[in-house]
Formats: sequence, structure tokens, C-alpha cells
Amino acid sequence: MSSELQRLYELRQLLKIERDEDFKQYKERFSRNNINYRKQNGVTWYPIVITNVEIGLGEYLIIDIERTSNHNEPHQFSGGKIASLFSNNYPDVHPINGTIKVINQNKLRLSLTIDDLPDWCDDGKLGINLLFDETSYKEMDIALEKVINASNNRLAYIRDVMYGLKEPSFELAKSELYITGLNSSQNEAVQKIVAAKDVAIIHGPPGTGKTTTLVQAIRYTLNSEKQVLVCGPSNTAVDLLTEKLHREGINVLRLGNPARISEDVIRNTLDARMTVHDSYKDLKNYRKTADEYFRMAGKYKRTFGKADREQRQLLYIEARKILQEAKQLEDFILHEQFEKAQVIACTPVVSASRMMRDKQFSTVFIDEAAQALEPMCWIPISRSNRVIFAGDHFQLPPTVKSKTAEEKGLKETLMERSMNISNSAIMLQTQYRMHEKIMRFSNEQFYNGKLQADISVKDAALSYDENEPFLFSPVEFIDTAGCGYNEFLNMESLSISNPEEATLLMNHLKQLIEQYEQNNKHQRGINIGIISPYKEQVQHITEKIAEDEFLKMHSSHISIKTIDGFQGQERDVIYISLVRSNDSQEIGFLSDTRRMNVALTRAKKKLVVIGDSATFGNHPFYKSFLNTMEAIEAYKSAWEYI
Repeated sequence: MSSELQRLYELRQLLKIERDEDFKQYKERFSRNNINYRKQNGVTWYPIVITNVEIGLGEYLIIDIERTSNHNEPHQFSGGKIASLFSNNYPDVHPINGTIKVINQNKLRLSLTIDDLPDWCDDGKLGINLLFDETSYKEMDIALEKVINASNNRLAYIRDVMYGLKEPSFELAKSELYITGLNSSQNEAVQKIVAAKDVAIIHGPPGTGKTTTLVQAIRYTLNSEKQVLVCGPSNTAVDLLTEKLHREGINVLRLGNPARISEDVIRNTLDARMTVHDSYKDLKNYRKTADEYFRMAGKYKRTFGKADREQRQLLYIEARKILQEAKQLEDFILHEQFEKAQVIACTPVVSASRMMRDKQFSTVFIDEAAQALEPMCWIPISRSNRVIFAGDHFQLPPTVKSKTAEEKGLKETLMERSMNISNSAIMLQTQYRMHEKIMRFSNEQFYNGKLQADISVKDAALSYDENEPFLFSPVEFIDTAGCGYNEFLNMESLSISNPEEATLLMNHLKQLIEQYEQNNKHQRGINIGIISPYKEQVQHITEKIAEDEFLKMHSSHISIKTIDGFQGQERDVIYISLVRSNDSQEIGFLSDTRRMNVALTRAKKKLVVIGDSATFGNHPFYKSFLNTMEAIEAYKSAWEYI
């Protein structure tokens, strides 16, 4: 067996291990039947009410659900996930399963594959549970099987290029292709994409305009191709591209379940496109009539005689006949939307959905490809003639829940593998986000010193007055070594906090805001981000800021999240609380240097990192970090602020 087939067979096994671990963790969340326990874990809403029922696309019943209490309770529900409606009044009845279409903090739309809601839905005590969704695992496994069995076809050739068995081919680069508004490395990336016959990569470090470059590459590709497929591993990534492509005047069809509810995204969804179609009124009338027949049939419930049963049957037959006509009209409208679209944008799993089964593309663009598992990428690649990756393999890796699968290589992405293909990748080299001192450590550590700060941001600071120390210095590392700031493990959440480090952070933040306001009375407030690798510290800081009268007044300008929550975002000021402080020098999450790269590159004008060098200073990455902090005169002791 060839080495690449061996690797693909191993991937299938690792995917099974990952699926089993994912299911195990899901079962553990549901191991207690206590509703309050499940609510706290964010996998149950209870109680809820059904506020609306209607017939949606494909004859599916759509219901709107709202939770009536615990409005601020965090949850894990999101668009595209599978959920089940249940009744606490009837614990023995089978719950109804559906797909979450749209969601906000306390409301969601659920798409069901049933004709009518059962009687128990009218009797209250309703709730909704998040279910384990096997769809993505099934589609990844199907894609891997296709890749393994591919022989003497386009997919087999791309597989062999990816695994280094064949050389990628390129047309002669069009050096005359120059897009105004892009810098030289961005234009070079577009030229590479246009020339690539098999694979090309935009390697976009933080702030280098990766998405802007990708959008222009897509726009140029559409000059020679009628339609392209654009994918991203998360709904948020797909939404961002949809917004930017729409603003370029490109006809985008957004499939799946958007995470962002912006106008640019929503108007490009299939549902929205359907509603503005000339024939939608007729479709709506068909559905309304069918709905009325279903309701009339629904009145014959519980106990009724033979004549009533026959009448109910006739009403159902008529309703289904009308729905069949509606389905034909709906198919016509759908076909038209797919034909008109220049870009079909979706997650990789949605690219394998029923509506996409017979579609083949010349090019697939995969954004944030370094966050997508290899089997996930093969889903859209298997229906394309060439693939363009965009991302940064030195930022967030894909999430792998199984330690075994991770250690055996499931975390290695197809984009990382492709970076070894000669002549395929162009790194964007000008960053437009941060002061050059903020980028310095990441630039040396990850990008071989090749990044350049654009003149517009190179020296951008909160203040150029040395007498304003909280604003003048673009980078500060505040060392808490020797202060006795101890970390604490929460035995319930198994996450760690450091309350004294949080207090130091808040005191520093207050002084920074006060100094800024004294000198910028007529300007808008600065945007501030507070990042920690640990959820427990995020929660602690969030609570303490809500209790602090001064900081509470500025909370609309302050975001507090884990590192993953800040991926792709930026703020004027970023604080990072490293949390770990112990005698055994255990650093846990801090050893994930790619995540730290994300955290360290979110700030535009000011970066403040707080941590205990005695705990993490022996790790090679942080040793280099401390050396850089000293070299740029950013090192401070916490004793200066106590």
C-alpha cells in the first residue's frame, strides 16, 4: 500500500476515535437526567414556548421557540446543530428532532421533517435538548473513502499532488495582472492563484489582509469561471466572506445556517432569496392553502368516528397534493438561484448536502484552512478540479477532542501538508494592524522576521507623550513573580483562575482609561479586549468588572473572552492574563504557542501581558518572549503597580 493511502486509512481510524470521544463527552453532559444540570452545561433550554408554526423550504415544518427564563444563561446551541423538542408533561413520548436554522440569545427557529405538531406540544412544560450530530463525521468519512478509491481521475491527481507524489502545475504567471489597492505580496498571491492548476495557498499572518486578498482572487477567477465554491470551517468564517464578496457586487448564495445576522449575510441566504422571487407569492399561497387543510384535518383529533376519519384523510390528501405543486414551484425557484449565483458559500459539510450533490466546480476556495481537519477539507475538494487554501498554520489549529487522535496526527491539516509543496504558497508580508513593537516577537518566532508593519500603523500609539506612561509604551509585560499571586483550580469547571492577577489587571486598566480620558475628552472611547486562556479567569474578570463602578461605565468598550473568541478580531488595547502561577512550573494551555500567537497579535496600539515568569520562564517560547520584552524595554515588575 502506498504511503499516502496508508495515511488516509489511518485518518479514517483517527476520525472514528475522535467521533467516539465526542460522543462520550456528549453522553457525559447528559449522564444526569437533571434538567438544571443540563441547562448549566448549555445543552438544554427549559422552559420554552412555541411562538410560531409555519411550512418552510422543502415542506419542512418551521417552529419558532423562545425560552421564558434564564435569559442570560450561556449555551452551546448554534445554527446547523440538531436539537430535539421534548415535554416534561409526557416523559415517555418520543421527542421531535430538527435542525436549528437561526438563533439569537433567547430565540431560535427549528426546522422539522413532520407534517404537524403532536398534541403534547399544546400542553406546556416544553424544552429543547442539543443532540449529538453525526452528520459531519459521516460526510468526512464518505469523502475520505472517495479520496482513497480515486483512480485515474482529477481527485486522484490532486490527492497525489497533496501527498508529494506529483508536482503541481502552473500556467505562466500573469505579471501584468496588478490589482490597485493590493500591495506587492497580495498581488503576487492573486497571480499565483490565477496560475495554479492544482493547488495554491495564501499564507496570511495576522493583520496582513488575507480576506481582502482572497476576495480579489475570487473576483478575478470569476472572469474565467461562471461559478466557484467558497468554504470555511465555521459559519462565522463563511459569513465574513459572504459580506465582503457581496460588497464587491458579486452574486453570493449563502447556504447553511449563518452565525452573523448582518443584512449583507441574510439577504444572500437561500431563504431570503426565495422570499424576494417573483413567484414567491404563489408559493406562499400554495403553502397557506395546504396549511389550512392540515389545520382542518388536525381538528379531527383524539376520538372520532369512521366518517370523521375519512374526512380527515381527504383533507390530508388534498393538502399533500397542493404541497406537491408548491414543491415543483419551489424547485424551479431554487434552480434559478443556483444558476444565477457566481459564488456558492457554505461550510464543507453543507457542500455535501442534498442540494449540492450533483454539482462540480472548477475551483474551491477554503478560507481559514489551517483550522479545518484534513477530512473536512476533502469534502469540497472532492467536487472540484483545483483548491485554493487561505489561512495561517501558526494561528488557531482545528479543535480535536480526543488526545489519542490528536497525538497520532489528526491535528495536522491539509493546508500544513500543502505548505511543503514547492512553489505553491505566497506569504503576505505587510501587516496593517499593529505597532511594530507589538508584532516583533510573533514576527521573529513564527514568520522568520519577514513581516513588515505598514507605515500607517508602524508607530501608531495611544500617546506620543513620555509623561503618559500608561499610553506611551506600546507593549508592557508585567511580571508577577515573587508576588504570591496563586492560581486556583475550580473543581467543578476544572478551569483555573488567578484573582490577584485579575485585580492587578483591573487596576492597570482603570489608570489607562483615566489617563486616556484626560487627554482625549472629545474623542470616542478606545476599544479594549481582555484575553485569558482560561474560562474561569474570563468569568472572574467579567464578574469583577460588573461590580466595579468605574469600569462598569466603560463596559460597552470592553470585551472579555478566551483566545478562541478573539480569533480574527482586533482592539486598540489588549490585556492578556496568563493566570498560571505555581511552584511546579506547570503551564497547561500556555504551551499551545499557536494560540498564544493569536492572543499576542490582536492589539493595534497597546499590548499588556500579565503573568508569572517564574512559572513559565523555562519554556523556550516564553524564554524568547521575555528576552524580546527586555530588548524593547517592555519588561515591568508587578511591584511597580502595587
